[in-house]
Amino acid sequence: MAVLSQGVGYGVVIGLGALFAITMSLVTKALHRYLNENQQSSEMYMTAQRTVKMGLTASAIVSAWTWAATLLQSTSMAYKYGISGSFWYAAGATVQVLLFAVLAIELKKRAPNAHTFLEIVYARYGKSTHIVYLCFALATNIVVSAMLLLGGSAVVSYLTDMNVIAACFLLPVGVIIYTLFGGIKATFLTDYAHTAVIFIIIISFVLTVYATSPLIGSPSKMYDMLVASAQASPIPDNAQGSLLTMSSLGALIFGIINICGNTSTVGVDQAYWQRAIASHPAYAVKAYLMGGLSWFAIPFGLATCLGLAGRALQIDISASDVSAGLVLPDVASRLLGPAGAFASLILVFMAVTSASSAELIAVSSLLTYDVFRTYIRPGASGKAVIRFSHSIVIGFGFFMSILAVILRATGVDLGYLYTLMGVLLCPAVAPLMCTLLWSKQSKLAATVSPIIGLACGLIAWLVTAQGIYGEITLESTAANYPMLAGNLASIIVPIPCLLVLTWIKPQNFDWESTKAIQQVADPDEEDNKNTISIPIEPKPVVVEETPEETMAGLLKASRFAKISSLVLTLVLVILWPLPMFGSQYVFSREFFTGWVVVSIIWIFCSTCAVAIYPVIESRAAIATVFKGIYQDITSFGKSESSPQGTSIASSGDQAEVILAEKN
Repeated sequence: MAVLSQGVGYGVVIGLGALFAITMSLVTKALHRYLNENQQSSEMYMTAQRTVKMGLTASAIVSAWTWAATLLQSTSMAYKYGISGSFWYAAGATVQVLLFAVLAIELKKRAPNAHTFLEIVYARYGKSTHIVYLCFALATNIVVSAMLLLGGSAVVSYLTDMNVIAACFLLPVGVIIYTLFGGIKATFLTDYAHTAVIFIIIISFVLTVYATSPLIGSPSKMYDMLVASAQASPIPDNAQGSLLTMSSLGALIFGIINICGNTSTVGVDQAYWQRAIASHPAYAVKAYLMGGLSWFAIPFGLATCLGLAGRALQIDISASDVSAGLVLPDVASRLLGPAGAFASLILVFMAVTSASSAELIAVSSLLTYDVFRTYIRPGASGKAVIRFSHSIVIGFGFFMSILAVILRATGVDLGYLYTLMGVLLCPAVAPLMCTLLWSKQSKLAATVSPIIGLACGLIAWLVTAQGIYGEITLESTAANYPMLAGNLASIIVPIPCLLVLTWIKPQNFDWESTKAIQQVADPDEEDNKNTISIPIEPKPVVVEETPEETMAGLLKASRFAKISSLVLTLVLVILWPLPMFGSQYVFSREFFTGWVVVSIIWIFCSTCAVAIYPVIESRAAIATVFKGIYQDITSFGKSESSPQGTSIASSGDQAEVILAEKN
């Protein structure tokens, strides 16, 4: 296709990557100078001192969950199955984030000083179980990282003819740099910037399709074009072959696979636990609910818009290109020419780099705390933790690139890996959730049930492919029914296993060992050479018991999380789609117009929640930084910082007085 030149491809990948690396490094320096945030503290580097507010946490959740697949695969599903494809992608990947709000608050209650979810596993069950879940956790990060680079490099190469191997290696470079300099705080701030840009581009696409495009220009015209398209090429297993129905067997099967796979890539991915750990206890639940509902707007709005536009314009896209996620750039280019191609390139670049930063810091945390500090150098100091984590960020960044190149050479694409991930990762979900939520689960149940589940999932997947298609190939194993069988076996089989094994010998765990997990002390941390920090209230290194009023608040938040997440999940995957599936209803013109209006309103509300609200929430800290910069400029570096500097991520009770030294 190559709508854009190779120079544009290299310019975006290298130029934007360098811009974000430099900008985030400067922001990190500014936070250090004007708000006294020392990124060389291991606790700040890895957990942001557990004080990130609601808006920034929600924005980071949206960014971490906006993979290349979020944009590419969701649009492909809308092109493949019609309106039901994009809905099932959105609903099937939103409920996990909503339900994770429960785990987030339970983590705050039962392991307030944990750095990773595997520290909880180790504290509760010991070494053997810890190693089992470490394998699943790293496999999750590897699979997600591979999908990010497979999808991103495919789009960059498709639009610009940039060498696909070069794209695989260059995309992570900028991410590696700013993650090295700023740790999780830099990834949070970059996540915010990426999320804001993504929503701006989505709004421009949606308004183009439904309002200004001479090719479509209104929901009514889109409706007529979709009716004509379905008459010319009916969709198999859809009610009346229509694109405008929720009654689609293929989309429903994909929805089940999607729910299974994404349950694993949220529940077993340290990136989401990391955001729960970094968030302030008062904001954790609301941040995950806000982030999940905001993320829903991306596949629901963008995929419905561009995926259906591809069908309305009757763009002929091959099955392999659909699986590779190339519907979005194809349709964007047809609608807006080079401008659309460039916008889709930026959109995918933002998704790939922002989610990659989350995976980098997640792997760094796992290998630092659960390998280095657990098995190699127990009790390692903060400086040693920082040094080791830096080496992991660099090493895993290049490993991601090499893996993506190898997978591409074998013929594995984004669509294949996306539907396979549940088969590989789901076995750890149920026993891991019970580790934090059920005090009775035994060590034997936690250790054995995921291994049995993985074996059963792989057998079900391959046997179904052989039984239906008579062969085991990439094509046969990628089909809906083998993937469905493998995903369901992987997520269901561990449940009866853990129940039976726990019934034999329950544990009766009291959570004291998880509450005793300690933060990493930084006694050798260098004092800031430019500022003197006078803490108003020193923060203890270990929180041995939670004050009663805080525990009461956590219990209240826990009840709210359980009720709200379950209600929202029930609405999104049962009450909304299933009656429409069973009714065989095909949308009328008025109903389709209402559906489009709801998606647009959802997009604008989400933009306010994760792009505007974080700025309002942190306005005092932002003002402090700009005031400090202004004073430095006007006094040639001899400024006096604000006497009441408050971190963007900190709560009011942690304010510090910052006194600038005279040069």
